[in-house]
Amino acid sequence: MDEVDREPEGTAGTGAYCPTPTSPAGRVPGPPYADCLACGEPTEYGVATPGVVLCPVCEWQEAQRTACSG
Repeated sequence: MDEVDREPEGTAGTGAYCPTPTSPAGRVPGPPYADCLACGEPTEYGVATPGVVLCPVCEWQEAQRTACSG
């Protein structure tokens, strides 16, 4: 009974257990822009951008809240 230590599919040889996440959607050059979910101001992202979309001010505030305080 040989135990084989296998890595999950898509991570072979990387030493990572989880696959690398895809990069977030980029900013769009022109309208229509999505509204910020926190304050309602226009963002730099298109309306078709999936996920939570925040304006630059709310993105900065969210980064400050979630930053390591260590």
